[in-house]
Amino acid sequence: MSFRLNIKYYLVHSLGFTNKEAIRAIEQRKLVVNGALITENSEFDATSEIYYDGKLLKANTPFTYIAFYKPRGIETTHNQTISNNLTTVFTFDTHLGFAGRLDKESEGLLILSNDGKYIQSLSSPFKEKEKEYIVTVNKPITIEFITLMGAGVDIIICKTLPCFIEQLTEFEFKIILKEGKNRQIRRMCKALGYLVARLIRIRIDSICLNELQPGEFRAFKI
Repeated sequence: MSFRLNIKYYLVHSLGFTNKEAIRAIEQRKLVVNGALITENSEFDATSEIYYDGKLLKANTPFTYIAFYKPRGIETTHNQTISNNLTTVFTFDTHLGFAGRLDKESEGLLILSNDGKYIQSLSSPFKEKEKEYIVTVNKPITIEFITLMGAGVDIIICKTLPCFIEQLTEFEFKIILKEGKNRQIRRMCKALGYLVARLIRIRIDSICLNELQPGEFRAFKI
């Protein structure tokens, strides 16, 4: 299973068809995806081979796996109508899904791939994949703060699960989560009277940020 794309959307936004041309190509049955004739607008795998009127439009492509350092201030989206989206700092030839969404003010590891099964395995809360962060807060960390964070915190929408947490410096700690509520670490800190000054994700499952700098990426294999 790979990342799924809408055929009409792909023709228009990736191959330069107009809406009318894309609809006509489907209605006139001129599209063949992986040897199958397309008779209606539908979804297909991002790795698929596409022919239009007997001409190759898109060759079969292998799975791609990329570890990317999302800089602070960048939105985790491909939507180019949103300012500071991923495409402003990362150029890629294929449509990649991402695992490990980070809010705009957070930074660090984002995993991109056209392998939908892999992305889903990292993103699903039922898989309990570890995500590791280094967090800097606005005032000195106390033993009470570390104890309460590790035990789980009521963040209104839920109480977070117990987690591993370790103080690194007076203002900095490491935390490992197996869940991914929206802005979870920021909400946990705020509930205990702290504000996050910097948040960096350094690991998702077995993939680490390592030497990557903001805006840099590297390919990897699974």
